[in-house]
Amino acid sequence: MPEISRDEVAHLADLARIDLDDAELDHLAPQLAVILESVASIRGVAGDDVPPTSHPIPMTNVFREDVVVPGLTAEQALAGAPESEEQRFKVPRILGDEQ
Repeated sequence: MPEISRDEVAHLADLARIDLDDAELDHLAPQLAVILESVASIRGVAGDDVPPTSHPIPMTNVFREDVVVPGLTAEQALAGAPESEEQRFKVPRILGDEQ
């Protein structure tokens, strides 16, 4: 089991700008050792013949052709608007003059 000392935990905490007291340092050292052991055991599972993956199931992205189709004219888009001005939607002002 990889051992991590109390001083190493203090050094890591200092690098991370975390203030730990003595009790926390004593408590975290064995926990970090267990984490390091777990990571080391996972490294040994995958061999060189196993490719790295981001998903356990192969995924394929489906693309469609980017085809230009006719859209609404400005008049058609603004036809249902309560108010419009200069071919734009007119909405109430939400900020005061101080902005």
